[in-house]
Amino acid sequence: MIAAHCYIIDNDHGMEANINMMEQKDRVKKVIIGNDVWLGSGSKILKGSVIENGAVVGANAVVKHRIEENHIVAGVPAKTIGQRG
Repeated sequence: MIAAHCYIIDNDHGMEANINMMEQKDRVKKVIIGNDVWLGSGSKILKGSVIENGAVVGANAVVKHRIEENHIVAGVPAKTIGQRG
């Protein structure tokens, strides 16, 4: 389930010194979202994130890493606060 105002993005912008911002290359890394996952309202899932089956992402959390199966995460950055079942 994906609640309102979620943001899922698989890239960000380079920020190397001595290169104009408009000439920076995008940095891309796929996002993987498993089955039976709930993304809370306003959550942000950033490039390279892996959200395993059954995970729950709390409202307004920022995910930028791997969330293990059936873990419940919240916060900025998202951290495990519990487990389902």
